[in-house]
Amino acid sequence: MRKLHIIAAISLVVAGIAGFSFSGCATNPMTGRRTMAFISNDQLFAMAADAHGQFISENTVVTGTPQAEMLERVGWTLVEATRKWLAAQGRPHQIDGFLWSFTLIQDDTINAWVMPGGKIVFYTGILPVTQNEAGIAVVMGHEIAHAVLNHGQQRMSASLLQQLGMAALSVGMDGAGFSPELTAVTMTAFGVGSTLFGTLPFSRRNEDEADLLGLKLMAIAGYNPYEAVYFWERMNALSGGGSASAWLSTHPSHANRVRNLRNSIPLAKQAAADLGVYHFR
Repeated sequence: MRKLHIIAAISLVVAGIAGFSFSGCATNPMTGRRTMAFISNDQLFAMAADAHGQFISENTVVTGTPQAEMLERVGWTLVEATRKWLAAQGRPHQIDGFLWSFTLIQDDTINAWVMPGGKIVFYTGILPVTQNEAGIAVVMGHEIAHAVLNHGQQRMSASLLQQLGMAALSVGMDGAGFSPELTAVTMTAFGVGSTLFGTLPFSRRNEDEADLLGLKLMAIAGYNPYEAVYFWERMNALSGGGSASAWLSTHPSHANRVRNLRNSIPLAKQAAADLGVYHFR
């Protein structure tokens, strides 16, 4: 009987999540896929702007240096390439509400990231790996692609859905009279399972999409798409040829990334050729 109650509780959770998920889905105009959208971009952009302002106030911003100026130049060059690509896709107003900014932070961390709405941050620690303007374009194109593809909205929606599932399961088991120990074990299993089979693969798909679109955007901007392969080969060497298991990571392994990017270069070159770009710097 207790097993039947567990099944009933989980069934109710699954049904509720399925209904909530369906009602909160939208078709991503860039990929054609149904994606989760439980929060509007207007709300998300406002939240991101506030968080970005807080982050800037708490960190050392680098301005007026050749590196900072290069970052700004590459950023706006790629935004212009993005506008051209979107216009060719019949979506010239796709990023009209974006408020782009390109900030360099004094920090040895090898990283860069983007907030919804186009707030992009590079750490000085990644510049020795990018090495040159084209290397910056690799990372910049990837981050711009995340923003254009609404990945921030999708990831926040996925997180909300996971939290909803865990809360609903907890309430259901508590209402069925299960012991705190059994509830805790079940909650842990649900959290691990939904992460491994849901949010992590979901995030890796986001990374693959951003890699491909970023490659196209840098080629349209006139940067050699092979630089993306070179950049990730340097990242691979920096990590000693190893990286977190692709199964347990939100990012593809470096080796998989290099292979996928190399295979995607013809697509990037074709996207550039479609817009009259045949030569790369």
